[in-house]
Amino acid sequence: MLSSNLSVGENGHLYFRGHDTVALAREYGTPLYLLDEVRIRENMRMYRRAFQESFGPAAAPLYASKANCFKRIYEIAKEEGMGIDVVSSGEIYTALQAGFPLEQAYFHSNNKTDWDIAFAMDHRVGHFVVDNREELDAIARIAGEKGLRQKILLRLTPGIDPHTYEAVATGKVDSKFGTAIETGQAREMVRYTLSLPTIDLQGFHCHVGSQVFGEDVYERTADIMLTFIKDCRDEFGAALPVLDLGGGYGVRYVESDGFVDIPAAIARVAAHMKAVCERLGMEMPAVHMEPGRSIVADAGLTLYTVGTVKKITGYKNYVSIDGGMTDNPRYALYGSRYTVYLASRPEDPATLRCDVVGRCCESGDIIQPDVLLPEPKRGEILAVCTTGAYNYSMASNYNRLPRPAVVMLTETGHYLAVRRESLEDLVRNDV
Repeated sequence: MLSSNLSVGENGHLYFRGHDTVALAREYGTPLYLLDEVRIRENMRMYRRAFQESFGPAAAPLYASKANCFKRIYEIAKEEGMGIDVVSSGEIYTALQAGFPLEQAYFHSNNKTDWDIAFAMDHRVGHFVVDNREELDAIARIAGEKGLRQKILLRLTPGIDPHTYEAVATGKVDSKFGTAIETGQAREMVRYTLSLPTIDLQGFHCHVGSQVFGEDVYERTADIMLTFIKDCRDEFGAALPVLDLGGGYGVRYVESDGFVDIPAAIARVAAHMKAVCERLGMEMPAVHMEPGRSIVADAGLTLYTVGTVKKITGYKNYVSIDGGMTDNPRYALYGSRYTVYLASRPEDPATLRCDVVGRCCESGDIIQPDVLLPEPKRGEILAVCTTGAYNYSMASNYNRLPRPAVVMLTETGHYLAVRRESLEDLVRNDV
């Protein structure tokens, strides 16, 4: 099957982390997000071990909260010794409620409001990742008002095209994120930042995009960033001990996707960076990376109940489910591919070619087109794989639909981590 935490039980049902998905659907209802806690912990430990072995004790992976954010995720990150990156006051507040130590948090966003900045400082967020001059001035001003000297990284754009989805490519010169090196603006930004008494510039951040499989993307990025660090040290005499390479290793959504040996990839990047640093005559910075998708994506599975099976003679077939773009908007946004199983009978002959579609009044409400399935019956359970990233975190109440529950799976049991929204929840903030 697509992932090692998937199997078929003796009863013919699809199992996930050793649990009968059909039984879980009956117990908790559908749509239902399942998250394999064992896999999440394995992935976090894999990253931490690879960083320590390849880059040394000062290196640290940071979990990218935007991939999937709720209290239990932060509790697990704390238990596993992961830092985090956060992109909003909402993510900061969620981490705070989970008891996460916010000095290990890095606050992103290309447009932090004054309220966001003050909120983060009040709760002692460790580092700000600063996108632009106006934001830097606001951080410097508010830090001065609070009597702080705020640690920051400057977000730079190295001009790298990772050959990934245009919508998730973030490292090109004309990106909405960061300050460009190529134009000379980054160097002027460094000069200005070092003049601010309430700012402690620790180094630089960059992010070339998401779902990266190309093995040389981080090497090309490191060439540019390390040279820039060396130039800034020579010109300004600044230590600049931190380099954050962002995140983005790819995961398998369908059988044709490649497989990334992440520890081996990290080791290659580290060896390349050490060689570059030796050539430049500089010490290796403390390296960070921000994996999100590659920690939680294959830990996720979404269950749906089949409703109608519509056959349009001579054209196509539709299998409608009780969820859709409200709990997974990624096909509507990016044309994202997914693997779909009929969880009730995954090993039956796949005789029906169909589009799996949602229940919303929206023609673009498609989970996956052109899927081969055993012909489903109304009430059977459908499973969509690799939904641990950018599904729950991007869910909405479009068509006034409640968001699903999140259930965590362990080797010995399962438990509710996020309750299913009720109809009452939908009107809770209405006045």
